[in-house]
Amino acid sequence: MLELDCIERSFSCTGWNRARVRFLARFVVALLAAQTVCLSRLCVLFPSTAMAESCYKRMQRFLKSFDFDFESLARLLVQVAGVTPPWTLALDRTNWKRGKANLNILMLCVVHERIAFPLLWTVLEKKGSKGRGKAGNSNTAERIALLKRFVETFGTEKVDFVCADREFVSGEWLKWLKQAGISFRLRLRSDVLVTNGRGEEVCADWLFRDCPVQQERSLGVRRLLGHRLFVSGTRLPDGDFLIVISDKDFTLADYALRWGIETMFAAFKSRGFRLEDTHITCPERLSRLLGLLAVAFCWAFSAGNWLTQAKPLKLKKHGRPPVSRVRRGLDFLRPVAAKLCKIPDIAQCRQALQFLSCT
Repeated sequence: MLELDCIERSFSCTGWNRARVRFLARFVVALLAAQTVCLSRLCVLFPSTAMAESCYKRMQRFLKSFDFDFESLARLLVQVAGVTPPWTLALDRTNWKRGKANLNILMLCVVHERIAFPLLWTVLEKKGSKGRGKAGNSNTAERIALLKRFVETFGTEKVDFVCADREFVSGEWLKWLKQAGISFRLRLRSDVLVTNGRGEEVCADWLFRDCPVQQERSLGVRRLLGHRLFVSGTRLPDGDFLIVISDKDFTLADYALRWGIETMFAAFKSRGFRLEDTHITCPERLSRLLGLLAVAFCWAFSAGNWLTQAKPLKLKKHGRPPVSRVRRGLDFLRPVAAKLCKIPDIAQCRQALQFLSCT
């Protein structure tokens, strides 16, 4: 089909094997049509003349053995999303359980117009136990390894800053970011010791104990975790504190961009492709599946962005549109992808209708 050939050409810049590219394009089309990662549902919609059982086995083999060049894929994702540097990067983790297996993904994204796009990721594994998922937070070595992959692929000059939640703060991690020349906006735990105006170490939240709700307070440069960093924060409506540190002067609006990655995780899961429905627990196979999801996600945003430019939606009272551009793109692409999937012949249609007519 001509349309599928056009999709295949979109992957030509990766330099991958043509047969694998052909299969990958059809896999992404099936993902958009079904909007689930469940292989037993995808195989029924897979754009192929082969039987569903054969497509199911081919998808399993693809996820098992395809040699993904994730760095080439990252460059493709940036092109599809249409994101230009300098980039705001967001680092975060999502995890869930499948039976006794822990599925734990550390992901680095680029944030554009408050939407995060996946670039590179690592499925965290339990140390000393190949193939078993790891529960809990990533360690400094895992974060550094992921950022090094980004630097080797894109360089540091394309980065504006990287933002991350409070679980991603340590003295060693801060040292590496400063040595690599990567600016950062990181949320700080309330119990981390920070110097006050007299140079005494106190808990970070003590410095904001009298701060009015949602009023930003900048403390200037303070010493913490062995580094001199800028500190700003505020009190949240629920009584918690939002305290952010950086190597440069900044505002809390910089850190707020991190929330785009939460929206992306929601689209990967319950609001989009239902990633948690997968029965895949092998880290290598899960990484390949994430690569396919990343292509579908960026394609949906690109389509939604085009629709928004052509016909903007009326904003609601809270100042946001009724649906996101990703959701709008998914709704637009789903019927298009469905038309590219398997179309039954006339004999099959007549046979199916017989069951409805009870004949």
